[in-house]
Parts: sequence; C-alpha cells; structure tokens
Amino acid sequence: MRTRVKICGFTRAEDAREAALLGADAVGLVFYPPSPRNVDIDQALKIVGALPAFTTTVALFVDEEEARIREILQHVPIDCLQFHGDEAPEACRLYRKRYIKAVGVKPGTDIAELARQYHDAAGLLLDAWHPDAKGGTGSLFDWKMIPEQCGLPIILAGGLNPENACDAVRTVKPYALDVSSGVEAAKGVKDAARMAAFLTEVNKGDTINYDQ
Repeated sequence: MRTRVKICGFTRAEDAREAALLGADAVGLVFYPPSPRNVDIDQALKIVGALPAFTTTVALFVDEEEARIREILQHVPIDCLQFHGDEAPEACRLYRKRYIKAVGVKPGTDIAELARQYHDAAGLLLDAWHPDAKGGTGSLFDWKMIPEQCGLPIILAGGLNPENACDAVRTVKPYALDVSSGVEAAKGVKDAARMAAFLTEVNKGDTINYDQ
C-alpha cells in the first residue's frame, strides 16, 4: 500500500500548488485564529483555486462554532473536515462530509477506544499532545503507543520531517503522514525542497516495506 501524504498549514497559493505538483495527496487549510497558519476565506479560495485536479482539500478546525464552519463550507470547496479539538462524535457528523478526528497522544490515551467512538471517521489522526497547542508543535510522540489494529485508517502526525519520514513509514505503516512545520521555511511558508525531500523519503519507506 502506498502511504498517502497530507501537507498542512498553507498560507500561500503558490506553495500549495507546488506541493500538489510534487505529489502531495492533500493540502490542509487551518481555520483557527490562534495559529500562525490561520487563513481567512479569501486566502483559502486563492489556495484552493491554484490546485490541480485530484488534490484533496482539508479544512482544520479547533472547537469551532457550527455557524462559522457552515459559513466557510458555503464559500470554500472543501473535501474533508479535520477536527483538532475536543469535538464530540455527533459534532463531527453535522456537516455530512467526510471527517478526520485528531487526537493528541499521551500516556494513557486509549487509541482503540477513540476509534470506536469516532467509528465513522475517514481516519484517526495521531499527533503529539501538548498542553498549550493543538498541533503544529513539531513534537514527536512514542509510536509504540499505536495499536496494531484500531479499526480506522491511521494518519500519523507530530514532529515529522524529511529526516524521519522514511522511518515513520517503515515503523508505523500508517495509512498517511501529515506534515506541517517539518517542511517549512517559516511558519505558514513551505519550503519546496523540504516538501520534495519529504515525499521522496515516504516513497523510500514504502519501497522498503514492499521489499520486505
């Protein structure tokens, strides 16, 4: 199986287009004002409008009000929602769209139970838990905490970069990797060379797993 790649936190249309042309499967747009990667509707429209065909757009929210999410969906063509806060399963299902539930992993996190609670999610995104941030911290967590079977496609995030992407694919064998700060020149500004290197390392990890 080929490991999919989502690159998240775009603020510039040219960066998102470059990511897609390099081979990224999905681009993530952050609609969370405290984040340095937050975008408004006008920015999001420019980014989505620059994408080539067959690139999935993902909108990230953190405990956002329903009215604001519906406003964004009314204006921006979004394929999938990513909930990065404490949203209950029923809150994720309101919009009749595929959704991803993000989980901050720390000792004691029951990943299998969360997969059961969000059983209709398109994937379970596992990120490093941080007391003051909702992703984008560049921190790793212990991949040994991930169960071999949990009932949902695993999207691995947290501290990923070109230097560890191959190892992440080989070790975890996730459905997808989700990277943000690890391929940046500055917060919200992607580095084309690092994006290319990341995708190369993911492909290398897939090749090694296939050969084994």
